[in-house]
Amino acid sequence: MSITNTKAKSLYDKAAQQSRERDFVKAIETLNQLNQKFPSFGEPYLMKGSLLKAMGDNHGALAAYKEGLSKVPADASHAGEFQLLGDLALSYGDYQTAGDAYRQLLKVAPKTYRNLAKSERQLRTCEFALEAMRKPVGEAPTRLPSPMNAFKFQYFPALTADNRFLLFTGRPSDNSGEDLYISRQGKDGALGEPVPISPAINSSFNEGAGTISGDGKTLVFASCDRPRAIGNCDLYISRRTGNNWSAPQNLGSNVNSVEWDSQPSLSADGRTLYFTSTRRGGQGQEDLYVTTLQPDGSWSVAQNLGTPVNTPGKDMAPFIHASSTTLYYVTDGLVGMGGLDVFRCEKSPITGQWSEPRNLGYPLNTFENEASLFITSDNQKGFCSRTRVSQEPTGGVRLIRERPVELFTFSVPNQVKARETSTYTQGRVFDAITKKPLKAEVKLYDLDTDALTQFVTSDPEYGDYTVVLNEGHHYAMYVVADKYLLKSLSFDYSDQHTFNPLTLDIYLEPVRAGRSVVLNNLFFDTNKYDLKPQSRTELNRLIEFMRQYKDIQIEVSGYTDNVGTPEANMQLSQRRAQAVVEYLGSNGIAPTRLRSKGYGETHPLAPNDSEMHRRQNRRIELHIL
Repeated sequence: MSITNTKAKSLYDKAAQQSRERDFVKAIETLNQLNQKFPSFGEPYLMKGSLLKAMGDNHGALAAYKEGLSKVPADASHAGEFQLLGDLALSYGDYQTAGDAYRQLLKVAPKTYRNLAKSERQLRTCEFALEAMRKPVGEAPTRLPSPMNAFKFQYFPALTADNRFLLFTGRPSDNSGEDLYISRQGKDGALGEPVPISPAINSSFNEGAGTISGDGKTLVFASCDRPRAIGNCDLYISRRTGNNWSAPQNLGSNVNSVEWDSQPSLSADGRTLYFTSTRRGGQGQEDLYVTTLQPDGSWSVAQNLGTPVNTPGKDMAPFIHASSTTLYYVTDGLVGMGGLDVFRCEKSPITGQWSEPRNLGYPLNTFENEASLFITSDNQKGFCSRTRVSQEPTGGVRLIRERPVELFTFSVPNQVKARETSTYTQGRVFDAITKKPLKAEVKLYDLDTDALTQFVTSDPEYGDYTVVLNEGHHYAMYVVADKYLLKSLSFDYSDQHTFNPLTLDIYLEPVRAGRSVVLNNLFFDTNKYDLKPQSRTELNRLIEFMRQYKDIQIEVSGYTDNVGTPEANMQLSQRRAQAVVEYLGSNGIAPTRLRSKGYGETHPLAPNDSEMHRRQNRRIELHIL
């Protein structure tokens, strides 16, 4: 000890005795006297720092340790205090002080010091954070205005693909349980008064973190301590028909474990689910898992996302963007700003592997623990929840108290956006004869890969559907219902400047003689009749249709625009129709059920006065005989 002055040592010993007697307040008063009379001595500040930390006054402890360590020799005997100073400064975002403390520690600590690796990593955090703050990414999130943030706690925001509904978890007060709430966006773009999602969902049990599919029809949420649960917190699913939610069902043992399972995130079509779990066998305490909906309605056995997504640290709060190309989550297992930071990684369209996670930078990440994040399908707006910690003096002792958790919004910087921007088409499905709403399967295929990218079902009461489309892709969409002709639609966003939402009502024709439908995803080169590779998706759907309705006979009819001679157009239309029939016949459809006929430039759907109209007239139709 460097204290040699008799009076100073007497006061120091007195404070030490008061500390042993657990009279911390008196001990600090004594140390304050010592600091005033003998400000050059460092040990009293260090003792005061340890007492303040024990009393919960971390801010006071930080100041005391910083002052004390500046007045004592920088040697191995103070390695622990340098560690404490660094950790305290980092917890308040004082990266310069923290970094200096960790550097001193690494200079003086022996190689056997148990927290050496941790301090090296914390130093990297300080260096990363200082650089990130010098190069901010976008603007800081702003608090959502009234009527939002009316509760003490609100978190885990999630929106439908059309941004009309915001789902979040709310706790009105410290003592209330978690429930799910919905806020509807008005015509002016403002969010309306939040209301409980449904009495079928909210209960006397905890309804925690929730996620909703792009069409707003599938809900998955976490709930704890329910009867017949598998673990202490399980994931439950509910589906909406009309305005009514079904009774929640436990997702079962393929998804839930005997441990904690929570923080779900659904893909836009509600058929892939990411979530957080503490089950055994992971990379760290909390890891991210994924499960998919199977054709029989069950969910696959949940799989750990593995490296590089999961780390030895805490990996939590996944959010899969509507495009399904980009995953966001929080982790403390990678170098960031300190605590839990938000990272993003992209899924390879070729291998299906996730890229190395990338920190979203400052100010979306700060020195505090970040929570959940959500980015709208169009990549324009983000939502997040933030917790702040305040310190309030109580009877001379500063206690840490948690402030409300609130919802924030931000404009999404380019570096943070998902790899692909999404839009949507939505509308209603009707019977073309009765005009009544229909329950139908709506499937979206990528024509370049023939991959099924989305599969949703229109509402049986209202017939409404929503499908998410990604920029840069050429899609075929099929709307299918039992005893109806399949409806074929095409969306080409592979090279398009406008990428806006579409409203598209669909009318299905019954499978009945005389009814017909245009096949919009059969492709030919100009003046050619060879089917292009992108046609295979449509052809395969036609084969499925013919196998489902084994007794029907069809005519495949070809039509052209008026460019060229009528004779040439008649021949071209016949050959194109025949190419489709030959493909069906080569794949097991009996020739007796098939007929082809070319109609040339007769029967146009629109005047041949523009390229758009001529494109409509160049078509293949399916007619029921």
